[in-house]
Amino acid sequence: QPVASGGGMVQPGGSLRLSCSASGFTFSYYDMSWVRQALGKGLEWISAIDTTGGTTYSADSVKGRFTISRDNAKNTLYLQMNSLKPEDTALYYCASLVPDTIVLVTSTPMFDSYGQGTQVTVSS
Repeated sequence: QPVASGGGMVQPGGSLRLSCSASGFTFSYYDMSWVRQALGKGLEWISAIDTTGGTTYSADSVKGRFTISRDNAKNTLYLQMNSLKPEDTALYYCASLVPDTIVLVTSTPMFDSYGQGTQVTVSS
């Protein structure tokens, strides 16, 4: 299962970089995604990347502020988050996508596996 890390508390306008360490599966074979869940709300898909890192997708809520990337040699997924807002406060998870579904990710994301999340709190 993928395990997210790097969360913390940051002031509005600040930045954080999340990492996701993948083990137990062949990371380079999977399209990957970041999702988040705010307290009392449902799961929200925010960003996805294909196996090579050449194609990315982002939700409108984070477009232009968050950047997804990956390093297949290190079996690691990243999420660079800039210009953070209080509404970005949530538990962030990384997830592998069901194979061959990334083209649907903006409308119907299909997650294969996700594990422990990391908390991001944006507050002054």
